Amino acid sequence: MPTSGQTALLQLHREVVACTQCPRLISFCRKIGQEKRRAYLDWVYWAKPVPGWGDPSARVLILGLAPGAHGSNRTGRPFTGDGSGHFLYRLLHMTGFASQPTSLHREDGLKLHDLYITAAVRCAPPGNKPTPQEISSCATFLDREIGALTNLKVVIVLGKIAFDAFLNHAKRRKVIASKAGFSFSHGARYSLPDGRILLCSYHPSLQNTNTGKLTEKMMLDVFRMASKLITSRSLKTPLAWASPQS
Repeated sequence: MPTSGQTALLQLHREVVACTQCPRLISFCRKIGQEKRRAYLDWVYWAKPVPGWGDPSARVLILGLAPGAHGSNRTGRPFTGDGSGHFLYRLLHMTGFASQPTSLHREDGLKLHDLYITAAVRCAPPGNKPTPQEISSCATFLDREIGALTNLKVVIVLGKIAFDAFLNHAKRRKVIASKAGFSFSHGARYSLPDGRILLCSYHPSLQNTNTGKLTEKMMLDVFRMASKLITSRSLKTPLAWASPQS
């Protein structure tokens, strides 16, 4: 029988997929789905908002930016079917969070262990740049999703937009009073007043991974830290404030 958190996530996923509140994004997703990329001409693109996915009992959340135009917007699952996903899931498999190192399509058998993945924006944005209003429009989905993940202990944000989106969530939930004192950098770590840990990583975009701005070791270190934190006895009680650690 589904738990209340699982039921809430299923209902949320239905609402995300049906959402049309950002006309620019919906138009772009559908346009890409019709034009396609030559390598995917035989695909029926998802071409609508992409819901989060993973283990409803997860203690770790990965928060990304938005679906890729020919990745998640094609496959309908976060970080699936593009270069970012190939990089990400291989490392998640190495650290025990993913059942296999590849992520090709929604029915490829991949499962996440103690991990849930979502995004600040649920539709693929032109140029990978959502507007502030589009980020704000998705905020209610993020609030409800995090609220349904009742075992959540560690949040990994991928990039500055995801970092700001999570801090804004924490402000709305009155976990923090302001974003003062928080600064994004790869490897930064914050202990929040509600006992959760915020870890920061560069986004695994091809621009970052191909140039060496983000290496496998750099991201592995973040995932290994998350794994260590969720098994730490110190997470059983709220943690004191901590400054960033690299």
